[in-house]
Amino acid sequence: MHKSRISAFVIDCKVDDLDTATKFWSRALGRAVANPDQDGDGRYAELATGADEPFLLLQKVEHDARIHLDIETDDLDAEVARLEALGAKRLQFVKRWWVMQAPTGHRFCVVRKPHREIGSHANTWD
Repeated sequence: MHKSRISAFVIDCKVDDLDTATKFWSRALGRAVANPDQDGDGRYAELATGADEPFLLLQKVEHDARIHLDIETDDLDAEVARLEALGAKRLQFVKRWWVMQAPTGHRFCVVRKPHREIGSHANTWD
């Protein structure tokens, strides 16, 4: 048995300067910048969210700008297998998560549970 839930909404920004995009989205969404350089590589910035909300992440990318969601889980292999059984495909393992594609063509990521607990909004799967 494992758990999963929506973890993050990720704003993929095809930009040279993520700082400019971070300032825009911070002001547009009325959210403070929680961490302007989440991984220390200039590719990720996090906006402030409540403890019970998915977090808002900006990501510097090479592909077209879009928004995608992350699904967090306490068992990465089990959740990826569950989603594959529903028709999703694994595309690429990056750092510590899987980039996947839904049968509808939408890309999303499956990530390990972050520093905070999954909480009451999680689904439990057999």
